[in-house]
Amino acid sequence: MPATTPAPTRKIIHLDLDAFFCAVEELHNPALRGKAFAVGGRPESRGVVASCSYPARRLGVHSAMPMGQALRLCPGLLIVPARHRAYAAMSRRVMAILHEVTPLVEQISIDEAFLDVTDRAEKAVDLARRLQASIRRELDLPCSLGVATNKLVAKIANNVGKAAARGDGPPNALQLVPPGAEADFLAPLPADALWGVGPKTAKELAALGIHTIGDIARWPEADLIKRFGKHGLDLARHARGIDARPVTTEHERKSISQETTFVRDVTDGDVLRATLREQAAEVARSLRQEQLQGATVKLKLRAQDFTTLTRQTTLSHPTDDAQVIESAVIELLDKAWDRLAVRLIGVGVTGLSDARQLSLWDQPDERQERLYDAVRELRKRYGDTSIRPASDLGRKRPAG
Repeated sequence: MPATTPAPTRKIIHLDLDAFFCAVEELHNPALRGKAFAVGGRPESRGVVASCSYPARRLGVHSAMPMGQALRLCPGLLIVPARHRAYAAMSRRVMAILHEVTPLVEQISIDEAFLDVTDRAEKAVDLARRLQASIRRELDLPCSLGVATNKLVAKIANNVGKAAARGDGPPNALQLVPPGAEADFLAPLPADALWGVGPKTAKELAALGIHTIGDIARWPEADLIKRFGKHGLDLARHARGIDARPVTTEHERKSISQETTFVRDVTDGDVLRATLREQAAEVARSLRQEQLQGATVKLKLRAQDFTTLTRQTTLSHPTDDAQVIESAVIELLDKAWDRLAVRLIGVGVTGLSDARQLSLWDQPDERQERLYDAVRELRKRYGDTSIRPASDLGRKRPAG
């Protein structure tokens, strides 16, 4: 029997665009450079920080923080409204640069991706440097990269590189973990730096005297499995730097949703239903744009105390019709809502599949799409109450 050729050592790059939304805003408005600012919603609308500049980060501001809290930490904080279309367009340009290096690109968010460059003759770290320089030269965007033999270690390497960066601006980090050094690199890091170790698991590990990734690696694997099940096996392997997951080039979209956080908590059912109708129309529009249909409609309600309730119903057949989605989610609301004040409400559609092929006689309803665009522009200019369904006339609307 002929000898088998061992598989080549993989070369994986993890790329993360530094403070991406802020970097795009600085391109749009160079006066923002060097200033403490955050991209996100206004505090009076219960907005949160989507991204913040590095000067703001040095004052304690961080993503997902309520904007009101961010302003208390940094009273001079500038608030910039998000421009998601601009971010998406710039993200596509970044991904195009990555695809010039390899077709094996796994985009995991708007500003983050893995590349498998195993088949390239060059050293992975040299390719990473070239990518970093190209993105800076062609798009004037900063980015950080981690290089390793697998996705787990490359991602953690990137995090470590960014944390070690010095200076007032973006980290522009580049961290290499050579083949064979994975376990040694991970060992001194805190246990919660490992994928799969959230606050609950970290607390359980700490109770055992496990505080670092090296502690996990040294702990008997059988005992981890006994205590944590399959998750324990993953912990043991990941702590030793073992991760065989491939870089996958396609991700199936799992859901499309819309959510609204009210300025004041809402107890008026008519207001909640009106909000759901508007959200259902936006979800349906997104489905049509992506040529998808959904089989399951979900309702999300969040109360004053942040308790969250979800309900769902499966349709008789997949749909991208706004009225079908609206009818299903309002029925869920009528069954589930207990008249308590609602802080947030949302509509989601899951069980996505490719939309049916249009026949020769079917055409997309372009007039309806133009109408949606016009309504959204009017609301943007004159407020959400400027355009309302006739069925809503005389009904109360949320304050603010």
